[in-house]
Amino acid sequence: MTDPAPTFSEQEQLKGLIEQLNAYITTYHGGSVELVSFDGKVVKVKLGGACLGCPLSPMTLKGWVEGTVRQFFPAIEKVESIN
Repeated sequence: MTDPAPTFSEQEQLKGLIEQLNAYITTYHGGSVELVSFDGKVVKVKLGGACLGCPLSPMTLKGWVEGTVRQFFPAIEKVESIN
């Protein structure tokens, strides 16, 4: 008999997705993204590393981070950056 697959809360799933995005951003762009909070509708993240001061960071946040998050979590209304 096999154990059932583990179940993860939406918060845990979201954290895992942000961690995967962070690994890619860190490896290929020298930046970082970290989950700060999630209230069920709005995700707050903190950009760091090379993202700080980068003129493309708003595009990274909206197009890449928010776009990816909303693919997997369509009920999320937006992703905001806090600094």
